[in-house]
Amino acid sequence: MEISDYVRVLRTRWLLVVACTAIVGAAALAISLLTTPIYQSTARLFVSIAGTETANEQYQAGMASQQKVTSYVRLLTGETVAQRAIEATGVDLTPAELAAKVEAVTQPDTVLIDVTVSDPSPTVARDLATAVSEQFVDFSAEIEGGTGGGDAPVTVVVVEPAQPADAPVSPNIPRNIVLGLVIGLLLGIVGAVLRDRLDRTVKDREVLAEVVGAPVVGVIPFDKALDGSPTLDFGESTSTSAEALRQLRTNLQFLDVDNPPRVLVITSAVPSEGKSTTAVNLALALAEAGHSVVVVEGDLRRPRVGKYLGVIGSVGVSTVLVGQARVEEVVQPTSHIGVDAIAAGPIPPNPSELLGSEAARYLVDELRNRYDYIIIDAPPLLPVTDAAVLSVQADGALIISRYGHAKREEVARAVENLTKISGRVLGAVLTMVPGGKGGSAYEYSYYYEADPTAPRMAATPPTPEVAVDKPVKQPASRPRRTGLRRPDGDSRNGHERRRVLS
Repeated sequence: MEISDYVRVLRTRWLLVVACTAIVGAAALAISLLTTPIYQSTARLFVSIAGTETANEQYQAGMASQQKVTSYVRLLTGETVAQRAIEATGVDLTPAELAAKVEAVTQPDTVLIDVTVSDPSPTVARDLATAVSEQFVDFSAEIEGGTGGGDAPVTVVVVEPAQPADAPVSPNIPRNIVLGLVIGLLLGIVGAVLRDRLDRTVKDREVLAEVVGAPVVGVIPFDKALDGSPTLDFGESTSTSAEALRQLRTNLQFLDVDNPPRVLVITSAVPSEGKSTTAVNLALALAEAGHSVVVVEGDLRRPRVGKYLGVIGSVGVSTVLVGQARVEEVVQPTSHIGVDAIAAGPIPPNPSELLGSEAARYLVDELRNRYDYIIIDAPPLLPVTDAAVLSVQADGALIISRYGHAKREEVARAVENLTKISGRVLGAVLTMVPGGKGGSAYEYSYYYEADPTAPRMAATPPTPEVAVDKPVKQPASRPRRTGLRRPDGDSRNGHERRRVLS
């Protein structure tokens, strides 16, 4: 991994790093507060050899004292001196327990010994340090004086008596917190890198294109506005999501220049990938360009189109497929110009069989003759076979993959299910991409919005005057349908269509 990869991982998984740092830091603080404070008290001993007169003798005495100090350090931490100190103070400790509390340290090239005793009580620590040092003075005199009872050639003196400590030596709360934060930060970074390396979800358009085996025709960023309403207002919206859908609309026209796809199945590998929202808003983007579009509910198990577009769901695809209604009777206008919809109708017990029937093929052919684009919102590919069946009757399928949701193996298996029955994969769309991760043109839309000071075109341009003898050229956009032409040449108005739907 390069430095840029580590930066990307930290930007993506910064919550994990912050959480690890905060948890370990809080744990270090809690442990420090729950730990019993330990106080230390130190007494200093001086070791010397008496009876020296000349400088040479004094030098030799000094060297001998330094050699004695090393042995005295071991004696100070032994159980013999500890037993004497216990008898002198009367503390409720065993010699081994007291010896474990004693630490004797000497500095090189000196005859000084620091005797330190640790205890939860500063007073007890002082008393024990005093007792150990005083008892060792007597003990050293005994062992150095020999059995004859003469004066000891080596003298040990307490030069600095022990004093009670003002503050505990442990726990060191500031140091522990800093250490905990550093350890937590390191653990968070390691965890973020490991999780990124082990993460098999699709988060990159190149990876998605490789798994699907088709180009990525759209990258749609995450838009909080879609939480409240599943549809975008393309007439007013200049959001990144609207621009990304317009880019998707443009890319669809170049998938096959000679024979561009008109009947599109919108599906995904697993649920909750954003396919229904993408299908509905793609239809709105196509209608914005002047195309006539119909959105067909192909998910007869968990329909969403009727709810998103505000049409009646009691009649629809299932009523046509079982022969209870004709196609033109279930097509409903929506509140969006140029967009009609066909709801699911009553939920059938056998959706796959109905969608694979000749009636479903006839439904698609009828709509192909009436509209520029047919957008079919299909179920996910892995749970059921409905989307694969529908893709055979359409011009192809768009695989919707939500950023960081579906695993690569799941997307690959879904595409395999589609291609097994000769379904055509037109391309893939990466949805709900966090800001700055899509790598597409919509990232720059905020910097190229319309100049608010520039003059605006009127909402409804004036009708130009046309000479009487000159034919009038029809506009490119189609007028909104209020009723569909029936095969016998008749047509129904809006009142008649509402009566059929009711």
